[in-house]
Amino acid sequence: MDTLKELYKIGPGPSSSHTMGPQRAAKRFSEKNPNASSFRCTLYGSLAATGEGHLTDYIIIETIKPKKVEIVWREDINPEFHPNGMKFEALDESGNVFDEWTLFSVGGGTLAEEGKRNQTDGKVYYEHSKMDDIIKYCKENNKTLVEYVLDREDDDFIEYMEVIADAMEDAVRRGINTEEPIPGKLHLRRRALTFYKKYEETKDFSILNHAFALAASEENASGGTIVTAPTCGAAGVIPGVMFSLMKDKGYSRRQILDALMVAGLIGNLVKTNASISGAEVGCQGEVGTACSMAAAGAAYLFGGTLNQIEYAAEIGLEHHLGMTCDPVYGYVQIPCIERNAMAADRAVSAAKYALITDANHTISFDQVTVTMKETGIDMMDKYRETAKGGLAKWFDC
Repeated sequence: MDTLKELYKIGPGPSSSHTMGPQRAAKRFSEKNPNASSFRCTLYGSLAATGEGHLTDYIIIETIKPKKVEIVWREDINPEFHPNGMKFEALDESGNVFDEWTLFSVGGGTLAEEGKRNQTDGKVYYEHSKMDDIIKYCKENNKTLVEYVLDREDDDFIEYMEVIADAMEDAVRRGINTEEPIPGKLHLRRRALTFYKKYEETKDFSILNHAFALAASEENASGGTIVTAPTCGAAGVIPGVMFSLMKDKGYSRRQILDALMVAGLIGNLVKTNASISGAEVGCQGEVGTACSMAAAGAAYLFGGTLNQIEYAAEIGLEHHLGMTCDPVYGYVQIPCIERNAMAADRAVSAAKYALITDANHTISFDQVTVTMKETGIDMMDKYRETAKGGLAKWFDC
């Protein structure tokens, strides 16, 4: 498995697959071809179907300017390797193509060429790719999951996670203190501040959890800077859970960092064995994975055993199986924002549930991960981030 630095990334919303990934690709290709007179970018599949609502064309043009970029929309072509395909072409003064690059935005802002996934720099950071194997290793070597992660990451990893936590917390802070409407045709009002004020009145933890999840998710929907956790579309779940627990329950900053590492390990396993791309497997791969990650992190904070943490993660993902990705107008707003808040609540419930038990359960996290991938493959493409079906069908896109 790859480094957790490739899972947790800081960047602009509203979509890691449709905004952050194309931005990274445009930057790389334009830097490789500084002498190009202009560029052309062809967007395929889901990138074309919901690219306008996700600001895909905008971010590519902004990244490459002042040079001109022609955007070609090919919603009718759905690449077999991954629905989020794109081709960049560099043109000379006569309009002739002298370089091209076809690649895919496979979730969480990660880029991949056809046939190559998960190891972006060619280095294997984690020798295990199954949760059952990780638990076995940790028991045999008397390791916690945090120790397991730190043993495999680079020396600067704790410092990196400090930056990640800062970015998450900052997104929550901005979201709580902003009342500007969310951009787009839906004209949605932000709700995070309303929820936070209600928490101050009641001191109800669930309301605080909702408030923080809404804050980060509304920031993402507005194109603000957030952390992929594991994606932009699911960027509110983990900040909601982690920072509401820190504020309301008194967990320390270092405890939150450790919980984020545990959560990241879960996200990495899903990314490796299934998918975190809504265009590939639906929202079960985004919000479902985020719920699973947050549940594992919360179970760690609550003092859960290795098996209880695994059980919490399994619950979080299992009960999102089949969840579609059907964004209205292609925006990461409806149902995405509320979905983040609901998943944050469910993550804490999953952790509490797991810790009441002795962790014996029938379906393992590894099994539910494979099941999620199979479910996503069977899902009709109109329910996988194309805005052609589900809730999106009630609106003229």
